[in-house]
Amino acid sequence: MTPKEVFAKNLNRLLTKHGKTQADLVSYMNTTASTVSDWCNGKKYPRVDRMQKIADYFGVLKSDLTEEHQPEINPQEIYPVHKIPVLGRISAGMPLYAEEHIIDYIYTTLNSGNEYFALLVKGDSMNAARIYEDDIIVVRKQSQVEDGEIAVVMVDDNDATVKRFHQSGRIVTLMPQSLNPANQVQVYDLKETNIRIIGKVVQVVYKME
Repeated sequence: MTPKEVFAKNLNRLLTKHGKTQADLVSYMNTTASTVSDWCNGKKYPRVDRMQKIADYFGVLKSDLTEEHQPEINPQEIYPVHKIPVLGRISAGMPLYAEEHIIDYIYTTLNSGNEYFALLVKGDSMNAARIYEDDIIVVRKQSQVEDGEIAVVMVDDNDATVKRFHQSGRIVTLMPQSLNPANQVQVYDLKETNIRIIGKVVQVVYKME
């Protein structure tokens, strides 16, 4: 790419970025429309003093006009942001995203190919895993998890709970990870108790104020 072409590319980029037109530049530079058009089309190269004046117009260095630059990348184009609901609770017999359960929304860059929701944590049963009361956990909705993963689990018709999930045959163990000894291991026989996995905890976002 020739110096004229590099300058033209940078000039057009800055005009677009700042919402300016060639006419705006003509007025500022006190020059002709054909001169600015030639700059933008890579046909002419401004004098040093004019180059500095153009740089001052855009608030950039002269090197921003004369050197090749990598195209600016919008991080959201690489990591698209998705809005997901924050649920205050999950209870049996209601849709997961029931309006009365949604207390807020947050944004995540997690893969949109999966379904996610967030949940406000209540209690201290997982504080040793750095999941504290009033934290928000991001959950990938799925009906199965690997043994030992932290999951959101529904026990019969009670509200959902967050625990480490273990299963051996028909015996399910929901393991707290807590500094509070009052939080005890919960063991269930699938023949006697309905256990339903809602999703896997994939991220702890922040503590609610």
